[in-house]
Amino acid sequence: MFEAMNAVPLAALFGGSGGAAGSGGLAGMMLPMILIFGIMYFMMIRPQQRKEKERRALINNLKSGSRVLFAGGIVGTVTNVKEATFIIKIADNVKVEVARGAVTRVLEKGDKITTEDEK
Repeated sequence: MFEAMNAVPLAALFGGSGGAAGSGGLAGMMLPMILIFGIMYFMMIRPQQRKEKERRALINNLKSGSRVLFAGGIVGTVTNVKEATFIIKIADNVKVEVARGAVTRVLEKGDKITTEDEK
């Protein structure tokens, strides 16, 4: 049975003639790849870029007194804003310097940390 399948030309299985591929062969091959890239861009890349842009705007608008949640799970209050870092008060008489990129969320008054934030 396997030998019978080898006897059938591959082009005949896909509707082509037994001769050489036509001029539309390259375009027919590239069209699905372009469509897949377009779908990937609008479904994955573009929303991620928009989310990152919102996050950068959030970080750039942070001021002293803002409560923030960091990637490591630390919650603190911004006491000083520097060019590349924040000075964060995490307890009485305890201040740490943290990179701007570590901010994951700005907490509003009354916001509580839940198990959903840990994921």
